[in-house]
Amino acid sequence: MVEQVEDSSGSNPNASANSGRAEVKKSFAHVPSTIGATEAEEVGVEHLLRDINDPTISTITSLIQAKMGGLASLKDKLSEMKDYLEHIVGGRIKPNQEIIANMQGILNLLPNLNVDEMVRALLVKTNDMHMVIYLSSLIRSVVALHDLVNNKIRYNEQVEMGLDGNEQNKKGGKDVHVGEEKKEDDDVVKKKESA
Repeated sequence: MVEQVEDSSGSNPNASANSGRAEVKKSFAHVPSTIGATEAEEVGVEHLLRDINDPTISTITSLIQAKMGGLASLKDKLSEMKDYLEHIVGGRIKPNQEIIANMQGILNLLPNLNVDEMVRALLVKTNDMHMVIYLSSLIRSVVALHDLVNNKIRYNEQVEMGLDGNEQNKKGGKDVHVGEEKKEDDDVVKKKESA
């Protein structure tokens, strides 16, 4: 914040004697600054930002979107590698052995999906995962139904207890009235006897 002092008497000749005071005006000044972070801090912030989710989007939707984004990125990188190799074969660029070695390492890490055992193993694993999801959904619905039945039983018991309590209050109230009437009758009889 910058403070500027201005004398108001010199600018206006018609100013009164009290205007000889100096006015202080505050204004903001731009201060050039940079924010830096180490690589570890940047990775941590990126990790935190990745976990921030939009409450309007479900978890499954975000997982599917992440997988779609990953597959799109993989497609782009593979097409870039293909274009690079085509340029080498066409003689437009010279081959870089380091890049070719990295590409060979990446391709060697990919699984061979043409083997029947591999396909069968992937299907079995997928079926097992879906079975666990199915069973957990069934268990969750059974527990929810059990809680619903217990809640209904408790509600019915409370209603019955409430009705029994109201009937006892009504009976107790009648007894009180009958007792009061008996006391009044006894008082009348005692007064008559004493007279």
